[in-house]
Amino acid sequence: MDSTTTDRFGISRFEASRSRLASLAYRLLGSAADAEDAVQDAFLHWQAADRQRIEVPEAWLTKVVTNLCLDRLRSAQARRERTVGAWLPEPLLDGDPMLGPADTVEQRETVSLAVLTLMERLSPLERAVYLLREAFSYSHAEIAGFLGMTESASQQHLHRARRRITSARRRGGGETDPASARRLVEEFLAAASSGRTERLVALLTDDATAISDGAGLTRTLLRYDTPQRIAAVARAGLKPTPAKRRLAGGTSAVHYALVNGGPAILFVLGDRVVGAVTFDIADGRIATVRGIAAPARLTRLTGAWRQYEPGPPLITQW
Repeated sequence: MDSTTTDRFGISRFEASRSRLASLAYRLLGSAADAEDAVQDAFLHWQAADRQRIEVPEAWLTKVVTNLCLDRLRSAQARRERTVGAWLPEPLLDGDPMLGPADTVEQRETVSLAVLTLMERLSPLERAVYLLREAFSYSHAEIAGFLGMTESASQQHLHRARRRITSARRRGGGETDPASARRLVEEFLAAASSGRTERLVALLTDDATAISDGAGLTRTLLRYDTPQRIAAVARAGLKPTPAKRRLAGGTSAVHYALVNGGPAILFVLGDRVVGAVTFDIADGRIATVRGIAAPARLTRLTGAWRQYEPGPPLITQW
C-alpha cells in the first residue's frame, strides 16, 4: 500500500470515529467549540502516529481524546473560566450529532444540561470515568487502560461520581412525558408574556432555581432562588417591549424546541437564534430555568437551526 493510499485509509478510519469522539469530548468539556478543537488535535496525533502498530483504532482514539480533554479541564485557563457561578454548558439542538448516543436513559441523562452542570462538581478523572462507563459502556478494564489507572481505581472513581451526582440531583428526576413538558413550557411562556406573576409561581417547584448568563455581559451568572423572584424576573424578561426589540435588532419569533433532550424555547431573529430558555421539570412543575443569550454559546445552535424544519412558532412576533 503506497503512502497516498495509506493516508486516505487513515483519514477514512478517523472520520468513521469523528462523531463518536466529538460526542465524548462535548460531554467531557460541555462546549461544542472546545470539543471540536480536541477532536482536531486528536486527528493530528493520529496522523503522526505509527498506525500499523495500533491494534484497535477506536480504543486508541478514545484514549487520546479523553486525555486531551482532561488536559483542558486541568488547565489554569479552564479553572478560571469554569469557576462555580461563572459557567454554563453550551446548548445543542436535538438531532445534533455531537449529542451522540441516546439509546438508554443513562446516555440521555449524561448530555442533559442538568447533568453537564452537575459534572462540574466532579474531578476531571471522576468525570471521565463516569462518562466512559455511563454514556459509552466501556468496561473498567478498558477505562483503566485509557486513563492509566487500576480497575479498582476506576470503580472507585465511578462510585464517587455516581454518589455526588445522585446526591445533587433534584427530587422527582427521571424523564418527563414530552407532551406534558411542552404544555408546561407553553403555560410558562404565556404567563410570563402576559405578566401573570401568580400563575408563574404556581408553575414552579418550591425550590426552583433560575440561572442566566446575562447575555454574556456579566462575569458571573445571574441566579435566582425563590419562585416569587423567578416569576418577577421571567415576567420582566419575557414580556415583549419596544426597547427589547430595539436591543435585539428586530422582532423575534419564539419557537418550542428540544435542547439537550429537554424542553426549551428559542428566540429566533431571521435565521439566527438570539436567545434560549431551557427548563428542567420535576413532579409536573418547573424546577430549573436557564436563560442563555451570550452569542458565543449560541453559535452551533444557530447553525443547527438553519438546517432545522421547525413547526409553527409559539409567538410569531415577540
